[in-house]
Amino acid sequence: MSEASKFWDNAAVKYAASPIKDQQAYAFTLERTRSYLNANDHVLEIGCGTGSTAILLAPEVAQFTGTDISSEMLRIAREKAAASGVKALDFQVATAAESAQDAADMTVVLGFNIFHLTENLEGILAALHQNLKPGNLLITKTPCLREPSIGLMRFLFRALIPVLQFLGKAPFVRAFSFRELEAMITAAGFQIVETGSYPKMSRYIVARRTAD
Repeated sequence: MSEASKFWDNAAVKYAASPIKDQQAYAFTLERTRSYLNANDHVLEIGCGTGSTAILLAPEVAQFTGTDISSEMLRIAREKAAASGVKALDFQVATAAESAQDAADMTVVLGFNIFHLTENLEGILAALHQNLKPGNLLITKTPCLREPSIGLMRFLFRALIPVLQFLGKAPFVRAFSFRELEAMITAAGFQIVETGSYPKMSRYIVARRTAD
C-alpha cells in the first residue's frame, strides 16, 4: 500500500462527512458537465473519492466507472451507490496513472480536484491522449495554487502545505497556475473548448482529444 493510499484511507470517513464548501460552484460544475454528456457515453471519473459526483452523473450516461487510490473511499462510495439505487455505476481501486492507461473504452474522462494531487500529470495526460479516441472529452476542475488572480492566498497556501505534510495532515500537492495547467493539457494533444473558474482558485476545463 502506498503512502498516498494510506493517507486517503485514513481520511475517508472524515472526508465523506465533510460538507461541500462552495455548493454553488459545485452545482455549476455539475450543470456544465452534464451539458457535455449523453445517454451513450461511457464515463471514467479519476479520483472519484466517496462517489458523490459519480452518483449524480451516472444516470445521465450508459456506463460510469469511478476509480480512486483509496479502497476505503470506494467502500463508502459503494455503500452510497447501493443506497441511492443508481445503476450502471462501477467503482475500482486504481491510481490516476493506471486509470489513464485503461481509458480506451471511454468517451469522457472526468478528473475533479485530483490532478494537483498527482506526481506525474504530464504522463497521465499523455496516456489519456494515447488511449482516448479523437473527439472524446477530458473534463477537469483543478485547484491552482500558483494562480496570480487569487492574490496573496497563493503564497499562504504554498507556505502551509509543507507544514501540514510534515504533520501528516496533507498529501502530495502540486502547484500551478491556470495558464500552466492549460498549457500542459494542450501540449498533451487536447484542444480546450471551455474554461471557467468556480470557485476562483479552481480551473474548470473541458478539452477534446484531437486527431493525430
